[in-house]
Amino acid sequence: MMWSRRDLLQSAWRLSAAAPLASCAALPKAPAQQDDWAMADDIRAQIRLPRFPAQDFSVEDFGAKADGNTDNTAAFAAAIAACHKAGGGRVVAAKGVYKTAAIHLLSHVNLHVAKGSTLSFSTNPNAYLPAVFTRWEGMEMMGYSPLIYAYEQQNIAITGGGTLDGNANNTTWWPWKGAHSERHWDVLPGQDQMPARDILQQQVLDGVPPRQRIHADGSFLRPSFIQPYACQSVLIEGVTIINSPFWLVHPVLCESVTIAGVTCSSHGPNNDGCDPECCKNVLIENCVFDTGDDCIALKSGRNEDGRRLNVPIENVVVRHCNMRDGHGGFVLGSEISGGARNIFVEDCTMSSPHLERAIRIKTNARRGGLIEHIRVRNITIGQVQDAVVVNFYYEEGEAGNYQPIVRDIVIDNLQCEEAQRAFYLRGFAKSPLGSIRIQNSAFKRLSQDSVLEHAPAFELRNVSLPKVLAQ
Repeated sequence: MMWSRRDLLQSAWRLSAAAPLASCAALPKAPAQQDDWAMADDIRAQIRLPRFPAQDFSVEDFGAKADGNTDNTAAFAAAIAACHKAGGGRVVAAKGVYKTAAIHLLSHVNLHVAKGSTLSFSTNPNAYLPAVFTRWEGMEMMGYSPLIYAYEQQNIAITGGGTLDGNANNTTWWPWKGAHSERHWDVLPGQDQMPARDILQQQVLDGVPPRQRIHADGSFLRPSFIQPYACQSVLIEGVTIINSPFWLVHPVLCESVTIAGVTCSSHGPNNDGCDPECCKNVLIENCVFDTGDDCIALKSGRNEDGRRLNVPIENVVVRHCNMRDGHGGFVLGSEISGGARNIFVEDCTMSSPHLERAIRIKTNARRGGLIEHIRVRNITIGQVQDAVVVNFYYEEGEAGNYQPIVRDIVIDNLQCEEAQRAFYLRGFAKSPLGSIRIQNSAFKRLSQDSVLEHAPAFELRNVSLPKVLAQ
């Protein structure tokens, strides 16, 4: 059945007093912008793929053994150094299981993990020392090295059809999350990230210089799996990533990033699939996400650190991806204090009884941030809990002095088979949600009323919703 906006609001929605019917219905329609998706094409054209000389450096030539037992950390480091010194090329792991600790990439090096080969990473935290300059939940610090790390490099890649295995599980890495409502891992006495997390947040608030925030040995802040930091021209293609300690793919302050044909399958705590942070010109395409947290989450720094650096996540194109389990399919936030703009998502499928939200924006009055010019189209959802979520009440909610701004969002042709709620939109009374338009979309089965609070500029055009039967 086709419902008008007024029918929907009168029949199925719980509204706050700050968003009365008259104010919603009287809003003028936003003008169409015909060049939106031309901008997405321009972004893709601007992304510089890395290029490498046609020469290979086999890690076996530097002493590696793919027997699953030998520590090949030194062999990978030597092969990468030789490749870099020779002007670049591929460092090749050809077949078998290569045990290793942290791998640090250098400019003009393509780490090629061939189909049938696995990089099996140590779970000994000491193997990720000395500490490196990194970012953890949007805050800069000195911490454990990510499993694959690059700092201020250019023209780098991780390619091939092989597997990257972080070996995290219910007894290694994941227990550092500590006690949590979703806990399925062991809680180990004295191994809990929360004390160090609280200290780090206070250091950020106090303006402690980032390189004086030491949080490696003894802090229990888990490292990301892949983190290129302040790099140019980055490619991650074809690999499968499993059993990550923390976030899986986490480019920070990078420009020209391509993530293509990657499978992210890891169900531990905070196992976000792909979290570009403060990056510019990013393409994520043809990837599969089956994760313990958000599938894709775009970020731009947390609280004072995000505002200090003031670098948004911008010019991002996501297309032809499949989202399965996760807290959110496509997400902006919550570390979004530097803002987000010019984000395009198209031709993606999402479905799982364990997918909590499809399209999600999460922030609060501590994060703040300006989020604008978001375009989403051609999204097919099988099963999800909440389809479209914009929530200013994430974690600290109104307890802060930095009001978030969300505006200029258009979602076109979202087709949802089954959801608890179509929309969950909650702004603040003193900072209501800006323009959000859903058009040419349909929801077939819903079990709960949608929520709309302080969203006076929310608009529906040609949207089909079923009545929600009384429970």
